[in-house]
Amino acid sequence: MDTPLDKDQLFEHFTITVDKGQEILRVDKFLMNKLEKTSRNKIQNAARAGCVVVNKKAVKPNYKIKPGDTVKVLLPNEPRTLELIAEDIPLDIVYEDDTVIVVNKQAGLVVHPGHGNYTGTLVNGLIYHFKNLPQNKDFDSRPGLVHRLDKLTTGLMVAAKTEYAMSHLAKQFFDRTVNRRYYALVWGDLSEDGTIEGNIGRNLKNRKKMHVFTDEDYGKHSVTHYTVLKRFGYVTLVECKLETGRTHQIRVHFSYIKHPLFGDALYGGDKIVKGTVFTKYKQYIDNCFKIIPRQALHAKTLGFIHPETNEDMHFNSDLPNDMQTVLDKWEHYIQYRNVK
Repeated sequence: MDTPLDKDQLFEHFTITVDKGQEILRVDKFLMNKLEKTSRNKIQNAARAGCVVVNKKAVKPNYKIKPGDTVKVLLPNEPRTLELIAEDIPLDIVYEDDTVIVVNKQAGLVVHPGHGNYTGTLVNGLIYHFKNLPQNKDFDSRPGLVHRLDKLTTGLMVAAKTEYAMSHLAKQFFDRTVNRRYYALVWGDLSEDGTIEGNIGRNLKNRKKMHVFTDEDYGKHSVTHYTVLKRFGYVTLVECKLETGRTHQIRVHFSYIKHPLFGDALYGGDKIVKGTVFTKYKQYIDNCFKIIPRQALHAKTLGFIHPETNEDMHFNSDLPNDMQTVLDKWEHYIQYRNVK
């Protein structure tokens, strides 16, 4: 699933209360003296992108701080844990300029290096393509990235090519102003549009899975809106819009309402959830699973404000072949069933 990095992953929060004896000083100079191993240029880029906040209001680099002010800095945060290697990995580039790049991620491509996936990731491919991605000491393992998609989820992603663009895009994701739509094929016959709410957190028994908690003390508030696009009787094609962006949000939310994504092995969608007991139906479903051996989820559209031009950018992508083929099979299935 396509998600921005969680708040505590996407931004590192520095909060400083200005001393009573502090002389009036530009905020960029003030922060340069307070934050270790941080250049004034990086602070200015963060401020220009709206990531420097004084008394709950975003300020420019030349803002004059006063005694008693509360200064907060929001920055991408991911400790560097491994060396990044440039690799010539084929990328489906939808758009590129000097500031940003939009790619259509294929299934099976891990977004960034991590445990068990140290090479062969989107980041490795971006490093090779760009030669020099924006990085900082707290974000070196995910240079240029401000959001992610699960390994087996396909679709549109944006990455930054400058430090300012990285801060600007990260702020847009943080403010939830990025326009994203996902197509998902889910088990069951959903007749109406709807909204799924529930706190999402790590499953207490299986750390690889997420879980919806009814106790408000666990997990983070999460909201998924969905629109029914096509009903196939036993499965439904829906368009999803996220009000929040949690790990596996679409997948775990639909599993929570007993409509797991078709083919989703982690959340119970890789077996027959709805349908008949006939052998031919089982064979039909098995054939579908062979065509799309993953969750049927695609990040179809992506819209954001260009960090430099302020232009409203919007991109749309076709469904991948595996997902489209399975939808065509379901279309044929319901037509055949109705004829009979």
